[in-house]
Amino acid sequence: MEIRASTVLPARRENIELHTADGLTLVGELARPLEKDPVATLICLHPLPTHGGMMDSHVLRKASNRLPALADLAVLRFNTRGTTSERGTSEGAFENGEGERLDVAAAVECADFHDLPRPWLLGWSFGTELALKWGRDPVVTGAILLSPPLRRATDEDLDAWAAFGRPLTALVPEFDDYLRPEEATARFKRVPQAEVVGVEGAKHLWVGEPYVRIVLDEIVKRVNPAAHPLPTEV
Repeated sequence: MEIRASTVLPARRENIELHTADGLTLVGELARPLEKDPVATLICLHPLPTHGGMMDSHVLRKASNRLPALADLAVLRFNTRGTTSERGTSEGAFENGEGERLDVAAAVECADFHDLPRPWLLGWSFGTELALKWGRDPVVTGAILLSPPLRRATDEDLDAWAAFGRPLTALVPEFDDYLRPEEATARFKRVPQAEVVGVEGAKHLWVGEPYVRIVLDEIVKRVNPAAHPLPTEV
């Protein structure tokens, strides 16, 4: 069977709730391999909720639909404060990336509580800002950034990640609306361990199955290299 945009592969899926230090309940889902323990974990940080971003944003949903089965990964998705998806609405209101610091901390704590191994932050657009600004937790193995705008995240945040020392990969679309590969390469030079991967033909939203496959392949290449490259059929 060819893996298509709508393919959902078997996994252990459970609805979860995250609890923030300021008393909010956030809704989410945890997907794990069906018959074995995960070898690593993706904590997904979604795009801007004021522009439709949520835990079901398509690349994150497809990661959850495929990677537990194809790459032995746990995938933890959740709605940041005030964000709605099919799973429900997280308490609170959008705080422009500041109050969301506590949402990131709650997600990392949740991964730790569930004994999920080697948590990686997977941020997309606004989610990359959250990863860079608030993701420097000792539990975190590294971060993968999809379409980083580098707007809320400053050079100071990049310098702090450099000092943090954990791996950082930025997947940057050739035709991104905010930050394109050449400029991204220059900006991320502040982080010696950062890798910038330009993706030919891609745009900010990674629309189209070929680009989704590139993204998921690049994620797996770093998080569980033994499962790379991903199959296109099951």
